[in-house]
Amino acid sequence: MSIGRDGIAGLVLLAISLVLLVKSFQLPSLPIVPVGPGFYPAIVLSFMAVASALLVLQDLMKRAPVTVEAGDMPRRNYRLVVIAFAIVGGYVALLPLLGFRVATLLFVGALQAALGRPRTMRQWLVVAAIAVGTALASYFVFERYLLVLLPRGAWTGF
Repeated sequence: MSIGRDGIAGLVLLAISLVLLVKSFQLPSLPIVPVGPGFYPAIVLSFMAVASALLVLQDLMKRAPVTVEAGDMPRRNYRLVVIAFAIVGGYVALLPLLGFRVATLLFVGALQAALGRPRTMRQWLVVAAIAVGTALASYFVFERYLLVLLPRGAWTGF
């Protein structure tokens, strides 16, 4: 049983996440705030460690070597990559103008539509619902719960 590229990448990421996880526990705690500065990085690094370990396990569990014919290779879609970068660039440009809520709603909706073009009205409603839900959920988590000030729009004021 040999380890492939995914397994090696998983091992590297697992080592990095574990080292940084230990460092996050060593950050000083603040007496006024119940949640210290290492709390959220520890959560993210824990998820990263678990995902990295799963990547290593997945790579090790591959039993049969996969042979790929030249005609079986998936077609590369560079156009979609360029479109996704343009959407991210538009989000970055519109964020100070429209504010976090509106720009995030447009970003999530546009990226979803670009990645999998909705064909029916129901699919468009799902895209809109996910975009609205993502913008609202992230707003409430960051602005209301974590008290992080999100960018206000110069054009919208919110």
